[in-house]
Amino acid sequence: MRRLVLRTIAFVCLLTASVAPAISQTADTANENPIEARLRDQKNAWTVGIAGGLLDTTNMRFADEMGRALNDGDNLRVMPMVGFGSASNLEDLLYLRGVDVAFTQSDVFEYFRTERKIGNLDKRVQFVARFPIAELHILARGDIRSVEDLRGKRVSFGPLGTSASMTGTIVLQRLGIPVEKVFIDHTQGMKDLASGDLAAIVRVAGRPLGFFAEMPANTGFHFLPVPFTEKFADYYTLSELSSDDYPGLVPKGQTVETIGVPTVLAVYNWPKSNPRYKKVERFVERLFQNWDKLQVEGFHPKWREVNLAATVPGWQRFGVAERVLQQAGAQNDTSDDLSSQFGSYLDAQKGNQTQADRDALFKEFMAWRAQQNKRQQKPKAISSN
Repeated sequence: MRRLVLRTIAFVCLLTASVAPAISQTADTANENPIEARLRDQKNAWTVGIAGGLLDTTNMRFADEMGRALNDGDNLRVMPMVGFGSASNLEDLLYLRGVDVAFTQSDVFEYFRTERKIGNLDKRVQFVARFPIAELHILARGDIRSVEDLRGKRVSFGPLGTSASMTGTIVLQRLGIPVEKVFIDHTQGMKDLASGDLAAIVRVAGRPLGFFAEMPANTGFHFLPVPFTEKFADYYTLSELSSDDYPGLVPKGQTVETIGVPTVLAVYNWPKSNPRYKKVERFVERLFQNWDKLQVEGFHPKWREVNLAATVPGWQRFGVAERVLQQAGAQNDTSDDLSSQFGSYLDAQKGNQTQADRDALFKEFMAWRAQQNKRQQKPKAISSN
């Protein structure tokens, strides 16, 4: 309903614009008031557009919270933008004016190479940080018991450009399971699933995904397990959907194995002489300088799961991010020293060296490190007013 209202408002605005007098930012500025001209330039000079994705996703909340933490008047303004998902976000980063940063996924290059026939993306797009994984959710009818049962069936991947249309396509192709692909919005997809017109719908988002989490028990729907194998070791990691996340869809105390795909905060690799490079540079610097603001109560708890030292297979880190991390590492153990400490921690563990295990161990390591630092800190004197 919320999305329908937004689309209705957008349509009315578009209709109004088509019949109203042309008064816009692109109007003739020959007689423009100098004060207004300066104001326009100030508003645009350090405004950074960030493509978050669908309105109800974790990435969109991340984008919104970046704005809350980083906005600094005319010195920096982060503008979150609602989009259609990871593939669409990358397209926006490549082609849409005003988009400087985008949330996407680690497997997006493969999707664009194989499905869109667009190459050389690893030179044009780079990453700032690897964010928590997004889980593959395959919600199916009661008679569909495994992903193999989807063979030849109608499956909705959401609108083209969404994370589901990208990752879902790659995963089923690698499993060798051809399906009849349907690309419709998720609201219609749920209706068609309930009517029996679809065998399953695919979503890719950080758990818990609100819509699924709110579903009552006894709907007749359930999640299909997607076992993690060596076929997915390049871009993906092991994850699960639990009864804590989805009490109406997963029996109490049980979990459903699935594929996790790392989320990537990406930027366009502008030449240093380009003014947009300066915008992105300032955004990245402020993001790392204010990282502690994103860790406090009231912000999404998954901010605390971000490993700033993590790499992304097949991706190159943006030079500014690399520089800031190196500087922070010398001062705060955030990058190189933190990575070195984590490496030592891993060496002390037996086995568990896959990417999925490294991610799980990193969380344990950060908890251990926090306890170590707490023990080493001396009590601070309380100053009187």
